[in-house]
Amino acid sequence: MSKLVTIYGGSGFVGRYVARRMAKEGWRVRVAVRRPNEAMFVRQYGAVGQVEPVLCNIRDDASVAAAMAGADAVVNCVGILVREGKNRFDAVQAAGAGRVARLAAAEGVAHLVHISAIGADAASDSDYARTKAAGESAVLAAYPGAVILRPSVVFGSEDGFFNRFAMMTRFGPILPVVGAQTRFQPVHVDDVARAAVAGVLGAPAGVYELGGPDVRSLRELIAEMLNVINRRRLVLNLPFWVARIMGAGFDFVQWISGGLITNRVLTRDQVKNLRRDNVVSPDAKGFADLGIQPTPFAAVIPDYLWRFRPNGQYEAIQASAKNLRKHS
Repeated sequence: MSKLVTIYGGSGFVGRYVARRMAKEGWRVRVAVRRPNEAMFVRQYGAVGQVEPVLCNIRDDASVAAAMAGADAVVNCVGILVREGKNRFDAVQAAGAGRVARLAAAEGVAHLVHISAIGADAASDSDYARTKAAGESAVLAAYPGAVILRPSVVFGSEDGFFNRFAMMTRFGPILPVVGAQTRFQPVHVDDVARAAVAGVLGAPAGVYELGGPDVRSLRELIAEMLNVINRRRLVLNLPFWVARIMGAGFDFVQWISGGLITNRVLTRDQVKNLRRDNVVSPDAKGFADLGIQPTPFAAVIPDYLWRFRPNGQYEAIQASAKNLRKHS
């Protein structure tokens, strides 16, 4: 019988790519998610019955253990960018990560891969970065042989990075950003999935920082994105003190609504993270140690950002028609 991998958060942005690649490797894939009925699309990644979504709450021991039963490997892709309901940074990224590792060790799971993030720092004033570091520590304490992956900002057709900024260009001639000089090293989501598969298949334990071949400031990334979607916008860099006030205002709206409104615009915690570069450390293990050549973002983003061009998929056709009229 083929081996079984449980992927926590396997229907999310990164998790679905890991699930698809593990299915291609011939493994049975159990996708552990909070809402299995919304994750039925993962079944198409493999043969009938090969990929199955199951109910799991990463905050509950029994739920995590049930999803893990009989697994040969575990990949934890669960993470959050904002607080929402009972899903708090400490509960999900610290305690949740430790719970998966502790139960994987008790179950005798052969391989554990944990998705963290560049910038994980126990001394950080950001809840996101601090709990990412706490999660790593909990994982290594319970399962010293784990493979921990720290990607920079992840891009791909479903991303919340390039897609978000491209969407914002539709609302006016000014594109406000925070941390225009902060440097990023965008990494393709499928490259992160390939690294996770390498961990499942026996890559040496340790922490790997994953960044693409290009390091750019946020302003430079947006400039290249604007070129791809054929739009001109004034990129306005908001001072951090202004961004903190804005984040506090949006956070207050979430608080005063009792959590009915989730702040997905800008949080105070995100402002703290945007002050720090998000690039691979010089001495860190990375893609090269896993035998993976990362993909440049410029080679991929035109494939999914075309819909934000003024004429969408017909942009190139209309440009060609204009040239014909000029020469006729």
